[in-house]
Amino acid sequence: MLGLQLHALQIPDVIRKMQAWISQRDGSHFIAVANVHVLMEARHSLSFRRVLDSADLCVPDGMPLVWIGRSRGYSLKQRVYGPDLLLDFCWETNAKGYRHFFYGGAPGVPEALAAKLKCQFPMLEVAGTYSPPFRPLTPEEDASIVEMINRAGPDVLWVGLGCPKQECWMYEHREQLRVPVLVGVGQAFDLHAGRLKQAPAWMRGHGLEWLFRLLAEPRRLWRRYLIYNSEFVFSELLEFLGVKEFD
Repeated sequence: MLGLQLHALQIPDVIRKMQAWISQRDGSHFIAVANVHVLMEARHSLSFRRVLDSADLCVPDGMPLVWIGRSRGYSLKQRVYGPDLLLDFCWETNAKGYRHFFYGGAPGVPEALAAKLKCQFPMLEVAGTYSPPFRPLTPEEDASIVEMINRAGPDVLWVGLGCPKQECWMYEHREQLRVPVLVGVGQAFDLHAGRLKQAPAWMRGHGLEWLFRLLAEPRRLWRRYLIYNSEFVFSELLEFLGVKEFD
């Protein structure tokens, strides 16, 4: 879609893949969940598109992507919504003893997230949490964080740094990390920690979550949604009509 390869999978498919990687332990694999914002960031940055192209899975997290996928013959009932993927994986594997590390969010957020998940899933194993400083890390700090995560021995590393930072971080660190699965889930940290309100289910199901978030944070998000969404619709129309081929 617009030159980016997406994997036409559903959440149960992704969970099975994650469990297979944990069993195989043949290196670190990272998953990017893509919505319109992610696609347009990739259109504007060749280096970021290469990051997404290198992901082991890049799955549709936005309803417009699901609708377009359906129009092309793919059987996509739902989107692979990052917050739902996190909860569904914890529910599906609660008794399997997988160890989870939560990296990202403002100070206190990953700890609050871990505590709430532990209440929902009593058998959940929390390997660790860390909220990185909101600035570029020094090489020494970066190496220390990698060592801390590796020492904790997680099976899954959930990354909540937001797009495009989280995808770039996973891409840059996957060779150094001894973690089978890395997943970027963005706002899932703030939603499940209780810092952000989630859009009603009917808005999420009809592709209107962007409007809910725009009304909640207009100054921060107006450019992302009004400009990027318009550009996406126009670009996708050109691709649908065969006027332009994106590579």
